[in-house]
Amino acid sequence: MYLEKIIETKKLEIAAAKERLSMNMLVEMAENLPPVRSMLSALSSGEAIIAEIKRRSPSRGMLAPHVDVEKLASLYEKNGAKAISVLTDKEYFGGSLDDLSTSRKKVNLPVLRKDFIIDPYQIYESRLIGADCILLIADILSEESLSSFLARAAYLGIECLVEVHNRDSLDRALNCGANLIGINNRDLKTFEVDIKTTLELLPLVPKGITIVSESGIRTRKEIEELSKAGVKAFLIGETLMTAPDPGKILRTLLGKKEEDGSH
Repeated sequence: MYLEKIIETKKLEIAAAKERLSMNMLVEMAENLPPVRSMLSALSSGEAIIAEIKRRSPSRGMLAPHVDVEKLASLYEKNGAKAISVLTDKEYFGGSLDDLSTSRKKVNLPVLRKDFIIDPYQIYESRLIGADCILLIADILSEESLSSFLARAAYLGIECLVEVHNRDSLDRALNCGANLIGINNRDLKTFEVDIKTTLELLPLVPKGITIVSESGIRTRKEIEELSKAGVKAFLIGETLMTAPDPGKILRTLLGKKEEDGSH
């Protein structure tokens, strides 16, 4: 199982990180930082795109290994993204903590840390590197861990995007009080993608919870269809990362006329 392999690698990485910087030191450093930018507020207008910086993926291989993170983050902001998502996993996605810090300094948008968060250490680490929001994957966390991570993040002032991809993980996210839920259209076990996943789970979500549709969104038509069904926001990575002109694609996805955008 690919996911299990990733988690095993992640445990080793966290153990190594704790050797370099102890949990106590990290907690101390992360406690008195400036306030974060609110992801929830940024997504409140509807049809908001969280544009992702992702060098590679286990399912697609290399996407853009030599991407200029500063330049791409600025390009996303300039062309209408409401937030930035940064893959910080090194082993499988080619990302780094620096990619997130660099993006955060370059833009005025909230920045999401997308990684496999399985230890409280990573929540403090996220705060320290400048993440405004972190991804919590319901499928890899027990309900108890998910609940405790949400509380710890809230204490540090960080928002959480809780990712689900079936009825079971959605129920657990709702039980834990998640108010920002990402429905992943990619099956974590098979890597197959189908936006019907969002459309099927959407009616089960109570009003007042912000829904982000993640993965496999490639066209303006899909955004319109999901938006009509009640989806507020869209996390888009590979479509932008593999485009010759990501700014132009972003404007197209947002339904902006060519003259609205700038290169």
